[in-house]
Amino acid sequence: MKKSILKFSLATTLVFGALGVHGYVVKPVEAADTQSHSHHFYDYLITKLVNEHKIYRNIAHLAKEPRVAGTVEEDEAVEFIKREFRNYGYRADIQPFTYVGYTPPHTIELQVDGYNEQLNPDYFTYSISGNVNGDIVYGGLGKPEELGDVTGKIVLIKRGELSFSEKVLNAGEAGAAGVIIYNNSEGSLNGTLGAHNDQFVPAISLSKAEGDALLASIEAGEVTEATINIEGASTGEKTSHNVIATKKPTSKLRDTNDIIVIGAHHDSVAGAPGANDDASGTAMTLELARVLKLFPTDTEIRFITFGAEEVGLLGSTHYVNSLPEDERNRIVANFNLDMVGSRDAGNLVLATIDGEPNLVTELAQETSSRLNGEATPIRSGGSSDHVPFAEVGIPAALFIHSPSEPWYHTPDDTIDKISKEKLKDVASIVGTAVYQQAQIDRMIKPRKQQEKKVEPQMFLEEDLK
Repeated sequence: MKKSILKFSLATTLVFGALGVHGYVVKPVEAADTQSHSHHFYDYLITKLVNEHKIYRNIAHLAKEPRVAGTVEEDEAVEFIKREFRNYGYRADIQPFTYVGYTPPHTIELQVDGYNEQLNPDYFTYSISGNVNGDIVYGGLGKPEELGDVTGKIVLIKRGELSFSEKVLNAGEAGAAGVIIYNNSEGSLNGTLGAHNDQFVPAISLSKAEGDALLASIEAGEVTEATINIEGASTGEKTSHNVIATKKPTSKLRDTNDIIVIGAHHDSVAGAPGANDDASGTAMTLELARVLKLFPTDTEIRFITFGAEEVGLLGSTHYVNSLPEDERNRIVANFNLDMVGSRDAGNLVLATIDGEPNLVTELAQETSSRLNGEATPIRSGGSSDHVPFAEVGIPAALFIHSPSEPWYHTPDDTIDKISKEKLKDVASIVGTAVYQQAQIDRMIKPRKQQEKKVEPQMFLEEDLK
């Protein structure tokens, strides 16, 4: 072993003791010729410090119940995250934002007189509450010429050609009391009506198999009447929150003026405890905040959990839009952790909105190569909180396992499906990647050289960058 590595190891043994004492930090690497050795050393140290059991426990706490944006349950998650950040020595700032949001129904029922097969109706986002009943008829694709006069009736409509909202509005204008839309391909149907509309009538969805079977019974004259019951759905102004903890550079003399953002969303969809989506990313963000607090850095690191991701990336969009331009320009990387712990999902991938590499993927591929012997692959992918960052030109990537688990967005997204091994792997890759960029690894010139008369910009570029 080379002397430089031996010195690092000895110094860290003295500093950390039992690896995890919070009162101390690691000393920065100063010598340029030790950089490659230091990467491996800090890879080992950060990986050793990452506690997957702590991540798992925080997931278990967050995933006791769904955390739908704008609800009391989301507020409780925000308070928990705030407490954890403060326990690790951070000031935790809460950033509220308002939006017009939808509260999903807690009850969705469909009864069809004379029909004995089981039906599992689902809701459309922006479906309204209501209890309606009437004769059940078939309305084709929901075009006006197919519907005719359906006053007081429940209309069964097939998916296709028209948007879901057009189908519901057409049926409502033709007098329908309620609408059932069934899928035109295998599987259940999850969809949205796009936005609230006072002209909507209660609408639910069925799978293709359920819809085909129900249509056969209607055409055979076996069923004549149906009842739709939707309770708890509402649309109105809601408040969600982002939680922000900041690690400032260790010394003002060693400040790149750059910012790295590590983030995840803390909300979940209705009915899903969201252990993997995305209590896993939230708990990992907390753990990385705990670990990286111990290390000296020349770059500001912000740890953020976002609200209202599941209803349109609203928290991350609000955060990015709220930044002054000069501050936004200082952000050099966004590491987005979404669904990073499911035992039954596929392998880890790095997703960028265009499928092209950037600083985040380059750092992560370097560290995953060192840690795992191969670089984590890159693919294109949106639909998560890295998108608002990328859209304003900030290098950003989503860390996610692909393909996703079978119970994505279902009540079965529970703590027992979480893999501690995957948590450890992703947290180690991200932690080492962030520290590779943020560590103090450049010499500061001696005071005599610093006192020379030079232009300020020259000094910053030559001496501090």
